[in-house]
Amino acid sequence: MERRKIEIMDTTLRDGEQTSGVSFSVSEKLTIVQLLLEKLRVDRVEVASARVSQGEFEAVKAITNWATDNGYLDRVEVLSFVDNGVSITWMQQAGVNVQNLLTKGSLNHLTHQLRKTPEQHFKEIASVIEQAAQQGIRTNVYLEDWSNGMRHSPDYVSEYLDFLILQPIDRIMLPDTLGVLTPSETFAYISALRKRYPEIHFDFHAHNDYDLGTANVLEAVKAGVNGLHLTVNGMGERAGNAPLASAVAVINDFLDDAEIGIQESAIYTVSKLVENFSGVRIPANKPIVGDNVFTQTAGIHADGDNKNNLYFNDLLPERFGRKRKYALGKTSGKANIEKNLQELGLKLNEEDLKKVTQRVIELGDKKETVTMDDLPYIISDILTSKAHDEKIFVESYVLNHAKGLRPSATIAIRINGQLFEEHAQGDGQFDAFMNALTMAYAKNNIQLPNLIDYNVRIAPGSSSDALCETTITWKTSERTFSTRGLDSDQTVSAIKATQKMLNIVLNANIRQETSDMRYEVRNTRHEM
Repeated sequence: MERRKIEIMDTTLRDGEQTSGVSFSVSEKLTIVQLLLEKLRVDRVEVASARVSQGEFEAVKAITNWATDNGYLDRVEVLSFVDNGVSITWMQQAGVNVQNLLTKGSLNHLTHQLRKTPEQHFKEIASVIEQAAQQGIRTNVYLEDWSNGMRHSPDYVSEYLDFLILQPIDRIMLPDTLGVLTPSETFAYISALRKRYPEIHFDFHAHNDYDLGTANVLEAVKAGVNGLHLTVNGMGERAGNAPLASAVAVINDFLDDAEIGIQESAIYTVSKLVENFSGVRIPANKPIVGDNVFTQTAGIHADGDNKNNLYFNDLLPERFGRKRKYALGKTSGKANIEKNLQELGLKLNEEDLKKVTQRVIELGDKKETVTMDDLPYIISDILTSKAHDEKIFVESYVLNHAKGLRPSATIAIRINGQLFEEHAQGDGQFDAFMNALTMAYAKNNIQLPNLIDYNVRIAPGSSSDALCETTITWKTSERTFSTRGLDSDQTVSAIKATQKMLNIVLNANIRQETSDMRYEVRNTRHEM
């Protein structure tokens, strides 16, 4: 089957910049254009509206200079207006060769906004097209509010199109300006135009007010449209435009007779760049480019993927320059943990794997975020905990820190089965905890090791609720050693590290006492 080429025109820098609060700088616009044309390989880019501002002019000038040097100038387009040639002059000065002329595609807009008759409007349009041609500027024509024109004034649309096909233009652009079309309407309206004007190049421009932008794009291509207008991340006025990533995936996977030149593997890179430049965050569940869309959360899904990729579909993350992830949290099973360990190049025995899984589930129940980067910390904490018997437990503590008052701590600690409670103040919450602990140990005539180093770190890329690893170095008269604690709270992780120290010291004392007893027994036997 011969596949028909569908042009992709990206309008992120024009229509997408109409997103509330978004304004790209000159360098940002140039960078985005370069990525769109060279990496993503869109066919055309609409980069600005004519005569908007001096900054817009400078951005367009920078883009056309680069496009001229690299052979892309005919693929750079600017929105223009029926303004008696003012836009034409602006484009000439900016070095633009293609105008997208904004005109009225519904009788309602023409009558109430312009207060003109069709004949008057058509005459002015013809004049602008002629002026553009004289200056070597090619013309595409937008029919603003075309969708409502087809609904409520189809005779006007037909009259207008009959006029336009006689003009020296390249494309007729059909926008669903207010995002009101249903998929069935999109198919019906474009099919009717395709049948009546088989030789005309039609572009479809979808908005997403009812979240039907991608569905309408699909139906427009089915109905025979020649080109699509899309934006990165679905940026645009109100609810935005049809998102490029979703439209590309739908066309590639469901329309065998349609062909587009988009480089799928560049989609995510461009998407993240536009997110950073615009400040508009991508929802985590946004198809193709959202943080969560290639993340399996349930353990049963990871298990199915291990056995035969049972939870894969055609939207493989590698297509879009991404990787599949297996979330760590309360719904994680061993399969999720194993997938993440494989990525890290780690392997655990069955017993340790169960312990790690249980710790991850416990953290997830507390609504703490656990990432793959946290796993080495969790594993280290669990394996270290197995290294000694625990006979000392910090059973409870209350930490207070109020403005104008010294931090304080009240602790309850069980030492060899006996419970001690103490209260103390300090220069910080952990210092107060240590002062209370020192008081409890003083009652047992035991001196604690000196704290000589205190280090805190979190996994790379972690958020504010990330797991925190605290490593404390201690010094006794015999040796120096370190203990680690793991928790989302820095002070709590330090307390856990301290509890490990207490048990290490206790076990070392027990071993020393046992060794001393054996020495005495040996000496006694020798004397006998």
